[in-house]
Amino acid sequence: MKRRLLSVVTGALALGLAALSPGQQVAEIVAITVPGTNPIVDPSAPLWRDARPVDVTLLPQTIVVPQKPDAAVRQLQVRAAHNAQWLAFRLEWADPTESNHIVLDNFGDQVAVELPVDPHGPAPSPMMGNPGGRVNIMQWRAAFQRDIDRGPPTVQSLYPNAWADVYPDQVLSVSDARAYTGALGVENPISRAAASPVLDQMAEGWGTMTVKPEQYAVGRGVWKDGRWAVVIARPLVSDDLNGPRLARGDRTVVAFAVWEGGNGEVGSRKSWSTWVPLVIGSGGAQKGESVKRQQP
Repeated sequence: MKRRLLSVVTGALALGLAALSPGQQVAEIVAITVPGTNPIVDPSAPLWRDARPVDVTLLPQTIVVPQKPDAAVRQLQVRAAHNAQWLAFRLEWADPTESNHIVLDNFGDQVAVELPVDPHGPAPSPMMGNPGGRVNIMQWRAAFQRDIDRGPPTVQSLYPNAWADVYPDQVLSVSDARAYTGALGVENPISRAAASPVLDQMAEGWGTMTVKPEQYAVGRGVWKDGRWAVVIARPLVSDDLNGPRLARGDRTVVAFAVWEGGNGEVGSRKSWSTWVPLVIGSGGAQKGESVKRQQP
């Protein structure tokens, strides 16, 4: 079974690479060194002007069902930077609709950065890893960003015509009302209040995506004039056993995925990229700054 899975993954990767233009070279992304020790999360920070943009080709997900052959986003502009403590990616793409809340079959915009948990070993499959090849997937969600910026939406704001005479928690004990609270009642991490708009996850193949018990990734996204600009950052080194440990001068790979909610994209219905070479710039830290390990 494992051999068959690896064969499918290899064939799918070959199809993805074949979709690139003949002779097209994938430019490496270089994370420049910038001053500071705090997380890098501002998409409009002046430091990004010094980072070389790389246009990453995205492919529609047509390998596993449900597929999305008409995925909307086909190119992602990526810049990277680090301050010897935090590694950050600035992601920008065109999206005519700001989809930042979820109602029934309306989905939210999302973007993800994927890194191998073992950045110095053989690269796993870019499609959520493979058995024995674990990946760290940091997924920014527009709905989380909206909740953080404006506060969680109310039932009335999402469903103006909704009406309820009484809620279970008003007449039942906390334990008895739990069964009526849906995803919150079973402690679904997607339904909890989010401190960060980025969900820190891990995977070892299709269908294995798991939210990590401890969250390290941070970020911020802004939609303006039909474009998203999103920053996703994580510590270069941390106590996260399911995240990469990186240092200045390291070479590894990174991959990306984008979901346009306005085009009905969610789950496996998305645009994705193959691995792109990533270099952690070896410039020194600024004088007087700490480069000790730091967690969010």
